Amino acid sequence: MSFAVGSESRPFQVDLHGVVDLLSRHIYSGPQVYLRELIQNGRDAIASRHELEGPGRWEIRIFPITAENPVFRLDDDGVGLNADEMGQLLATVGSSSKRDIFDLPREDRLGQFGIGLLSCFMIADEIEVLSRKAGESAVRWLGSAAGTFSVTVLDDVDLPVGTSVRLRPRGDEAEWCSHKKVTELATRFAQYLPVPILIANDSGGFDAINRAPVFALTGEARGEQRNEILELGTQLLGARPLDVIELGGPSTGTRGTAYILPYAPPPSARAAHAVYLGGMLVDERNQDLLPEWAFFVRAVVDSNGLKPTASRESLVADESLGVTREELGAALRAWIMRVGISAPHKLAEFVSIHQLGLKSLVAHDDELASFLTRWLSVETTAGRMSIADLVADQKHIRYTESLDEFRQIAAIVPAEDPVVNGGYVYDAEIIRRLPFLYEGVSVDKVELASLLDSLAVPALAERAAVLEFEQRASAVLVSFDVKVGVRSFAPSDVSALYLADDAVLRGMQRSAARRVASSLWNDVLAKAEKSQRAATEINGQLAKATLCANWDNSLIRTLAKSTDEAVFNRTIKLLYVQAMLAAHLPLGVAQRNLLSESLGDLVQLSLNH
Repeated sequence: MSFAVGSESRPFQVDLHGVVDLLSRHIYSGPQVYLRELIQNGRDAIASRHELEGPGRWEIRIFPITAENPVFRLDDDGVGLNADEMGQLLATVGSSSKRDIFDLPREDRLGQFGIGLLSCFMIADEIEVLSRKAGESAVRWLGSAAGTFSVTVLDDVDLPVGTSVRLRPRGDEAEWCSHKKVTELATRFAQYLPVPILIANDSGGFDAINRAPVFALTGEARGEQRNEILELGTQLLGARPLDVIELGGPSTGTRGTAYILPYAPPPSARAAHAVYLGGMLVDERNQDLLPEWAFFVRAVVDSNGLKPTASRESLVADESLGVTREELGAALRAWIMRVGISAPHKLAEFVSIHQLGLKSLVAHDDELASFLTRWLSVETTAGRMSIADLVADQKHIRYTESLDEFRQIAAIVPAEDPVVNGGYVYDAEIIRRLPFLYEGVSVDKVELASLLDSLAVPALAERAAVLEFEQRASAVLVSFDVKVGVRSFAPSDVSALYLADDAVLRGMQRSAARRVASSLWNDVLAKAEKSQRAATEINGQLAKATLCANWDNSLIRTLAKSTDEAVFNRTIKLLYVQAMLAAHLPLGVAQRNLLSESLGDLVQLSLNH
């Protein structure tokens, strides 16, 4: 249907004020998008002309405002518009409702052009469009923020094929059209477009902003530009990437590069991937492009098949994005497998940097655990070991739940049968998953009570001496809720072990907290401790720690024969404190006083002799 044209003004088919307010408040992130929309319009118009006429040297030229000329102008050598198309520019908008704006047909060129013009009203009150289609007369469209527009056919005006958009920014928005800001925005949005973008300079010439999207190269060209790809990553991360990974999503024509972070990101950091569509920036901080587990990379990609939202500032979360995410995730997994085989030193560096984050993923993600676990490492009583070495050496793996438990037993565990420290974040969860990942592997949590029972009991002939020692020593430590047991274990130079279950350790932590807490929290912790103690007494399970004396140690045997109660008592107290220190446990006030008193008494006894 033909649209009648003339120079008289007529109203828009929309509530212009409502639509512009909606664009600025709910759809666009800010007025800076006007330039991206106009460049996108020019790029689409040039693509249409290319389809009609074949290849040509067509450009987008931008003229920022100057002190002498307050009018901003953007020209493109695209296909142009005729009078009917000019009249229909905003017909696709329909109404000022939010739903209609979000459902605008961005894939339709006229719809896209109209939305681009609407965005210009965020910085200007009047917009002029001059355009000519090949073989037709030039047309002038003039739109006002007052809500009216006119379309005029310029039969006597000779314009080149293409479109020119002109506007005079409002005073408070003039900065958006300055040379500095235009150059900054055009470079940010459009530096990778395949269409030349030229910005007028003060010398009467033009500066080109285009650069090759090296991050999207493939094959031989990618290898030749590796240094440039790395340099781009350095600019993106602020440090040289640990490595680069080529990304490809064939289903949507997505290509790009993932940069391995050379540092561990903060726990609160969110993914921030740059996404371009056909060379135009859509999102600089996209969080949906890669799987959630890919926290250790930042990616830059260009796509021909992913879909932008109405604002063109993010991606539509549809099936194509989901498929692309899986394809790109597969490339990251392949890198880990490949580097693990071809460059294990690089993988070791990668794991050492991102160990905690990788463990958090493996602990809760079956898919990742199946191929990533083997490269992680854990602390054992035989030193740090990779999971791969651990399961190769041990089919039955023992572990402790806490660091305190690990420290208590570390000194007596045989090197050939190590125990894993599960006290660090995620380590216990990972160890418990090993039977599901490695055939024939079983795991067992070390219980301190069962460990004590597993230690060798002294010979029957010495049982009477052992029993007497236990009774005498337990009487010395009764006020500390510590009982004494005697076993034989290696190494013989360890005189005693302090073994305490979780209830005792929690009580020690509460006591330590009370010493530094305010009066209010001190009272709360005291009541909690009293309540816990009452509960265990009711159940007949009053928690006690055990001082396990080593019968194979010469000091213990000598002490057992001592008839000097003063020496015996003081030595037992010192062994108790020493065992706590060896287990890296905090000393309370009573233990510190005990240490000072016992040392003082021993010094005094020595002086008296």
